[in-house]
Amino acid sequence: MRKRRWLAAIVLALGVGGFLFWPTGKYVEVPGSAESLKPYVKVAGTKDSAKGNYMLTTVGVIGPATPVELLYGKLQPYAEIDDASQLLGGDTSAEYDQLQRYYIKSAADMAKAAAFKAAKQPYQITHKGIYVMSILKGSPFKTQLKLGDTITQLDGKPYSTADQYVKAIQSRPIGSQLTLTYLRDGRQHQASGKLMRLPGTQKAGIGITLTEHTVTQTTPKVTIDAGNIGGPSAGLMFAVQVYTQITHQDLRHGQNIAGTGTIDADGNVGQIGGIDKKVYMANKQGAKVFFAPDTPATKQLLKLDPSYQNNYAVAKKTAHQLGSNMKIIPVKTLADALAYLQTH
Repeated sequence: MRKRRWLAAIVLALGVGGFLFWPTGKYVEVPGSAESLKPYVKVAGTKDSAKGNYMLTTVGVIGPATPVELLYGKLQPYAEIDDASQLLGGDTSAEYDQLQRYYIKSAADMAKAAAFKAAKQPYQITHKGIYVMSILKGSPFKTQLKLGDTITQLDGKPYSTADQYVKAIQSRPIGSQLTLTYLRDGRQHQASGKLMRLPGTQKAGIGITLTEHTVTQTTPKVTIDAGNIGGPSAGLMFAVQVYTQITHQDLRHGQNIAGTGTIDADGNVGQIGGIDKKVYMANKQGAKVFFAPDTPATKQLLKLDPSYQNNYAVAKKTAHQLGSNMKIIPVKTLADALAYLQTH
């Protein structure tokens, strides 16, 4: 009898332990934070001491979630549950985290350029090479390159843009030998392999997803360090913060101003994910204004993604659901956000 009780207790303990700690393979996206940008953006020779804040907004990710974390996540407002493939694609958790860190560094870099361009102040963008964002399974460089490497030369020759690298590779025959020079952790390495045929095409390639790796240099020097926050969506608000500091303007008038959106060097604002969660957090933290990317759903966009929804439309709907008085402002460019601040 005692043996059965012990067995039952062990089974119960294992069951409870499994419920508490066994990973489900699912990820939960929940509202993250709405934080002042003052600690993250530093401009040499000036300090943002005006009342109010520009705020970046984030989405929190729980996972791989245990059953109890999954239950907790489901109870959060505007929560979404994703399979690993939906959130990570083909990357590991470590690769996904590394990619998010790259995205926010790139967002900060582009934000500097956009802000200085809007302020009509000089800046310089230096091309460092092409950044390896992912590697196809069939890539001949699969065992040599890693996500985060920066390719700087093809057979000893550097190029000025990512497009030039792509054209130079695709001008070569499939199966021809190519030596890549690349940087990893500040050290230079080389990798050699035969060019593959890119899936669905007759073009040669090295089998990676890539993007431009640039560095923006400015005077005064601007430093943007968001700590553990990742992803590209803080770009717009980084640019707004930098612009107001380098032009020495107080455009907040004591208010908390939140927003989200990717940005490029020309100041164009792009769509992001999880905007309902960001609106929720901005409202909770007392923001009076929320800038939302405005890219209406076109036939072309819906053909590529039938579930596509305009960020601005979702943000406005979410604010209405919350009964919020926060003003949702549609923006297509940094200039749109600045014009609103300068006229309101």
